[in-house]
Amino acid sequence: MPISYARSLTADERTPGANRHLGVALAFVAGAINAGGFLAVREYTSHMTGIVSSAADHLVLGDSELVLAALAALLSFMLGAACTAILVNVIRRRGLHSGYALPLLLEAVLLMVFGILGARLSAIDAFFIPLTVMLLCFMMGLQNAVITKVSHAEIRTTHMTGIVTDIGIELGKMAYWNADAARQPRVAANRARLALMAGLLGAFCIGGVVGAFGFKHLGYLSTVPLAALLCVLGIVPVVDDALALMMRQRRAGNDR
Repeated sequence: MPISYARSLTADERTPGANRHLGVALAFVAGAINAGGFLAVREYTSHMTGIVSSAADHLVLGDSELVLAALAALLSFMLGAACTAILVNVIRRRGLHSGYALPLLLEAVLLMVFGILGARLSAIDAFFIPLTVMLLCFMMGLQNAVITKVSHAEIRTTHMTGIVTDIGIELGKMAYWNADAARQPRVAANRARLALMAGLLGAFCIGGVVGAFGFKHLGYLSTVPLAALLCVLGIVPVVDDALALMMRQRRAGNDR
């Protein structure tokens, strides 16, 4: 049962339940990386709104170095999303099923490298901080593109603006007094969507607390459990595809 459940989280054939569970797990990871990353480099990297605004501010103030740093972060996020799209389509064209899982494993590897090498490189501020921001933005782009594709853009996990907006909309519907229900269509909240959005927001907040607490007490090694969680989320389809490829090669060898 645990294997089939893990396989369903990043399978090609999606269910609303799988999307919810994967979304909540990735929101937790994003919150933890965002908060822990802020303690490491003093910059949030899971969403691009602030980075784009900072680029505009620094452009007006004439600080070209910070403008370039912001643009590099923005480009890294986009490259991460593009990398997910490439991996998903390459895997699909080969008739395999780990297209959604591979970006998560790549994120896990990068996060593991960051956790292991971060403490050694952190003393080199001029080199370490820009590179770290770009790396974290790339990972967030990878992750956000995965959940965007599997949910057909209904779920986001690295930024909460849209989620908080959706919660407010559903709460407004819930509070609406249908005094004219006899003449007009009834206004009703989508309680399932409200629960999903609240779960994503809660997971992101809890992840932020865990990430900040972990970085405060464990430093860069606090990223290792997050990398392990991403591995758990994505490893089963990758193993399935690896076994399938081995079987294909064996059959091709026997046919010769």
